[in-house]
Amino acid sequence: MTKDELKIKIKGLAFEVIQDRKKSEIAAVEYDELTKFPELKEVIVSLLTSDFDSFLASIDWVAPRPTTFRINLKNDQEFYLIWMERSWIAQVEGKKYYLLNLPDEQKAAEAIARILRYGAPEVEDGEDSFDEGGGDEGGGEDVVVDDTEDITVEV
Repeated sequence: MTKDELKIKIKGLAFEVIQDRKKSEIAAVEYDELTKFPELKEVIVSLLTSDFDSFLASIDWVAPRPTTFRINLKNDQEFYLIWMERSWIAQVEGKKYYLLNLPDEQKAAEAIARILRYGAPEVEDGEDSFDEGGGDEGGGEDVVVDDTEDITVEV
């Protein structure tokens, strides 16, 4: 490889890196917490790449000390990022990963990828979920209520 070929490759790679940075900066404007806390943006980019906007639904600041953020994903899953004095801690499905250590950062990225694979919860054809008051309460047979008869109440 000649000197000129090396220069051309470096310019091409530098252009790609600059494009990724611009992409993440444009996506970060959508989230108030990322503009207020630039360190948070760096951590999210390191865990989810510069395409993080495709996966994030919202970011909630849930606690001031230690500074804790809930990262809500588009598939209704979540994980937490906690700022300690020296480093960030990612809490994914209850397990803590200290992002100061490279192996823990890689494990955290793998755990986030795993919860992203879970997908969105399925709701059957227009039926309400149990949380919304719909659904079967269990028990025996169906009950039919006759509410066609008018009742008068004397006071």
